[in-house]
Amino acid sequence: MEPVRVLIVDDQAITRGGLCSLLASVPGLELVGEAADGAAAVALADELQPDVVLMDLRMPGINGIEATRRIHRVNPRIGILVVTIFEDDTSVFPAIRAGARGYLLKDADQAELLRAIHTVAGGGVIFSPGIAGRVLQYLSNSPPPAPAVAQMFDELTGREREILELLTRGDTNAEIAARLGLSPKTVSNHVSNVLLKVQATDRAKLMLLALEAGLGQGRRPP
Repeated sequence: MEPVRVLIVDDQAITRGGLCSLLASVPGLELVGEAADGAAAVALADELQPDVVLMDLRMPGINGIEATRRIHRVNPRIGILVVTIFEDDTSVFPAIRAGARGYLLKDADQAELLRAIHTVAGGGVIFSPGIAGRVLQYLSNSPPPAPAVAQMFDELTGREREILELLTRGDTNAEIAARLGLSPKTVSNHVSNVLLKVQATDRAKLMLLALEAGLGQGRRPP
C-alpha cells in the first residue's frame, strides 16, 4: 500500500517540527513538505500533490481559509485537514465552506490526529468532538430546511440514501463498503453519483447539505 503523503502548513516552527517528528515515526505516512504561510502552501500543494494537507488557519499573508479555498479549487482530490486552536464559528464554517474535509483542534492527542489524517486521506470527513457538536448545534438551531434543500435528495436511490446516511456520520468509503458488503469502488461510484445529483462540489459540503435536509440523524445500521 502506498504511504499517505502529507504536507504540513503552520507558521510556528516549533509546531511544524513536532508534526514532522511525529509523521516520521509513523509507518504508512510520508512527509513531502512543509510551509510557513498560505502562499507557500498553495504553491507546494500544486507542485507536490500530497494526499493530505495539515492546515493552520491564522498565518501571515494568505490565511489558512483562503489557502484551503485555492488548493481545493485547483486540486479538489487533495484532502485538507485544518489543525488549529480556534473553534469559533467564524473559523469553523468558513473553513468547511472553503473545502476542508476535517477540522481538528491542536489539543488533540496523537492517536486522534493520525486517525483524522487517514480518514481525510480515505475521502472521509472528520471533526473534533467539540467541533462536530458545534456543527450539529448550528444545524439544529437553523430554521427548517427550505423545500429546495430537501428536494435535492429526492432523486437518490435507496442504496444512495443508505450510503449517504453513513457518509454523514463520518464513515470512509472503505468502512461503508465493509458495512454494506460492497466493494470500495462501488461505494465510490455511488458517492460520485450523489455529488452530481445534489450538485455538491465535495464531501464536506454534501454532508452539511444532507444534515440540513434531516439526513444522518437516525441510528447507524448494525
